[in-house]
Amino acid sequence: MDEFDVIVIGGGPVGENVADRVVRGGLTAALVESERFGGECSYWACMPSKALLRPGQALHDAQHVRGALAGGAALDPAEVFARRDAVVRNWDDAGQVQWANTAGITTIRGRGRLAGPRRVTVVGPDGAETALTARQAVVVATGTDAAVPDVPGLRDARPWTSREATSAHAAPGRLAVIGGGVVAAEMATAYAGLGSRVTLLARSGLLTNLEPFAGEAVGDGLRALGVDVVTGESPTRVTRQGGEVTIETSGGRTVVADGVLAATGRAPRTVDLGLETVGLEPGSWLSVDDTMLVEGFDWLYAAGDVNHRALLTHQGKYQARAAGAAIAARARGASVDDEPWGAQVATADHTAVPQVIFTEPEVAAIGVTEAQAREAGTDIAVVDYDLGWVAGASLYADGYAGRARMVVDEGRGVVIGMTLVGPAVAELLHAATIAVVGEVPVDRLWHAVPAYPTISEVWLRLLEAYRDR
Repeated sequence: MDEFDVIVIGGGPVGENVADRVVRGGLTAALVESERFGGECSYWACMPSKALLRPGQALHDAQHVRGALAGGAALDPAEVFARRDAVVRNWDDAGQVQWANTAGITTIRGRGRLAGPRRVTVVGPDGAETALTARQAVVVATGTDAAVPDVPGLRDARPWTSREATSAHAAPGRLAVIGGGVVAAEMATAYAGLGSRVTLLARSGLLTNLEPFAGEAVGDGLRALGVDVVTGESPTRVTRQGGEVTIETSGGRTVVADGVLAATGRAPRTVDLGLETVGLEPGSWLSVDDTMLVEGFDWLYAAGDVNHRALLTHQGKYQARAAGAAIAARARGASVDDEPWGAQVATADHTAVPQVIFTEPEVAAIGVTEAQAREAGTDIAVVDYDLGWVAGASLYADGYAGRARMVVDEGRGVVIGMTLVGPAVAELLHAATIAVVGEVPVDRLWHAVPAYPTISEVWLRLLEAYRDR
C-alpha cells in the first residue's frame, strides 16, 4: 500500500494545480488519471475547440479590413484540422507527465476510485490494482461528461458530443446541433466555417444565461455564416439509416443531416468513483465550502466542474489554488483564512466569473446581468454603448458592430457586471474582471484613462454615459 499526503483523482488542469500547490507547500502528492494527463481542456475542450475556431475568426477579421485580402480567400479544412492536431500534440500527454514529474508530483495512470476514508484504489491499464492511502486529503477533480438528452432514438443515432466535435478530422456535409449553450454556438460557428451546412436546434434560445442582446447577436452571426437557427423547437425523435440522420422536432420540422451533435449540458463524472464507500450518492455533484472541502468531511475535497460551482477551466484552476493552499495549511496545523477574498478560498465563484464565447461575434461577460441584479433587489444603473462608435473599433474592422453593457451597484458605486459583444472583445474582459473583483469605485475608474485609439476606449464612453445619464 502506497502512502501520500494528498491523492488527487483526475489529472486535468484542476488536478494538476491542486497537486502542484500541495507539493509547493511541502507535501507529497499522487496524481491519478485514467486517460490523458492534461484532461478534457487540453485534448477535447478549450484548446482544440479554440484551435478550430481561430482560423475562421482570422479570416473574418481580414475580410472586414479593406485592402487586407486581394482576390478573396477561404479556409483549408485539412490545414485547420492539422493545426488543431498540433495544438493538442496529437493527443500525446508525454509533456504533461514530464512536467508533473519535474514538479515533484507522482503520476499514476489508471482509474481511481474511493475505497473508504482516505483510501483510493487504482486499476491500471493492465488491470493491476494498486491501493493508495492519503495521510491528509483526497481531492476529486474528475470533471464532467457530456449529457446526452433522453430523446427517443438519439443515443442509437451515435451522436457526437463535444469530444467528437473537437477531435474530428473532417467536416460533415450536413450537421445538426442540438442545444443553445456555449458548446452548441461555438461548434456551429466552427463547422459552418469549415463548410458544413449546419442546423441549430435551440429550444430556449441562444446563450440564455447572458444578457439577451448577446444571444441575439450570436444568432445573427450564425445566420450570416449560413446556419439555420431554429428556436422554440426541440427534437422529439431521432433515427439513423446508414450515413443519414433524421430529426423530427416539436414544431413539426424534419431535419436531415449526416451527423448530429448533442450539446445540451454536462453531468458529473462521479458514477464509478466509489462515492458509496464514504456515504455519498454515486453520480452526484459534490457540494463544497469555499476551500473546496466536501460538506460533512474533513479530508475529502472536490475542485473544478465536479462541484458544479463554475464549469470553466480557469475557475477550476482558481479553485485548485485555493484548495491546495488550504490543504497545505491544515496539514501544518496553521489557521485557514476562510473569510471572503482570502488566499485559501474561492470567493469569486459566487460573484465574478469571467467567460468568453468564441463565436462571431465574440461574447465576453463578467459578474451579473441586469436581470440577475434586479432579481436580487440591487439598486442598479445600466449603461449601454455601441462599440461601433469607439475609434479603436472602427479601425479594427470596417463596419464594426458590437455593444457593451455596464451594470453599476448604485449603493456602493461599483461595477458588478459587464457584457461585451463584438470582434476581439475577449481581450477587454480582464479589465472588467479587475473592476468587478477589485470593487474599484466608479469615481476611481474615471481616472483609469484608456489608450487611444483602442477598443478599450469604451470604458471612457461608458463612464461618460453613466455620469451624464
